[in-house]
Amino acid sequence: MFDYETLRVIWWALIGVLLAAFAIMDGFDFGVAALLRVLGRDEHERHVLLETIEPTWEGNQVWFVLGGGAVFAAWPLLYAASFSGLYVAMFVLLLAFIIRPVGFNFREKVENPHWTRIWDYGLVTSGIIVMTVCGVAFGNLFLGLPFHYDGDLRLVWAGSFFQLFHPFALLCGLVSLSMLLTHGAAWASMKADESIAVRAARIARLTSLVYVLLFVLAGIWLAYGIPGYAVAGPVITDGVSNPLAKQVAVGSSWFAGYLTHPFFWVAPVIAFIGALGVQLFVARQGFLGFFSSCLSVAGTICSAGFALFPFLLPSSLDPRSSLTVWDASSSQGTLFLMMCLAAVFLPIIILYTTWVFRVMRGRVSLEQVRKSHHMY
Repeated sequence: MFDYETLRVIWWALIGVLLAAFAIMDGFDFGVAALLRVLGRDEHERHVLLETIEPTWEGNQVWFVLGGGAVFAAWPLLYAASFSGLYVAMFVLLLAFIIRPVGFNFREKVENPHWTRIWDYGLVTSGIIVMTVCGVAFGNLFLGLPFHYDGDLRLVWAGSFFQLFHPFALLCGLVSLSMLLTHGAAWASMKADESIAVRAARIARLTSLVYVLLFVLAGIWLAYGIPGYAVAGPVITDGVSNPLAKQVAVGSSWFAGYLTHPFFWVAPVIAFIGALGVQLFVARQGFLGFFSSCLSVAGTICSAGFALFPFLLPSSLDPRSSLTVWDASSSQGTLFLMMCLAAVFLPIIILYTTWVFRVMRGRVSLEQVRKSHHMY
């Protein structure tokens, strides 16, 4: 049986994997939805774009469900603090999730261009909201969230929804938005009709440049303008989950972990290599362009996770109440049992997802869409 410290690190890594998988698999869905009215110049072209994501979007959301379930079971204190304190933000996020399937189905119910346009903009809005809110959430982790625990470990939250819109958090939202717009455009370049793919490749290259500039700016701001957190004194890595059993110092750099663990630098390097790959391949080799975008997404999320380590949810009110990998997890037995289940079911999900995308490979052509519309 794994020791408690190892299990905690494994589950920290698994949460990162699930977040990256969610961003990669669902990110291109929302990216395509956000670009629907930009890439699609008429109803047939918009149908092509929607048909590139409609067969798989519902299955892609399994990564969102897995991530939420894993946080609930492996990190109960993190789940309770974040889902309770960020209730309004979570509600907005889930509402955007709900609009998407409604938009897919309702836009076809009435043959009226005004009706269709309303639901198209609903899809665009839902995509932009999800991509931006996720980035704003990551930005607020570095700023610290306004909560603390009393002596009986009862959570006290003192913030409001509008306090989340700090300029740095908004910048992180723009990083996420430009990154996933690139991801969606790279997907459209690979899957849509050649005439649409050309436009999608141009947009992917443009948004990729914007992403790199914003990512670098956010890194500079984080290094020099946002005080970092560090656990002061001895670190108890295998003790009971009690956030108040430690001391936290504020004022160090969030990149201190990159000096302690040099391999952390692999993550931002992969993010930049992915952005470069988008520039080189998206217009000529669709799959390589999309794969490069996947690398960029994974590298960005890992970069943020490595910078935060070992913190999961820093507190701006009482740094000692901050949740870390070492004091916010479930019991050792629970983590081990869940790891065994993940070792069985995660490969099954990955294999099934791979099979589905292999079956659905190939482009969606305008000719196919026009023929299907003519039949009806």
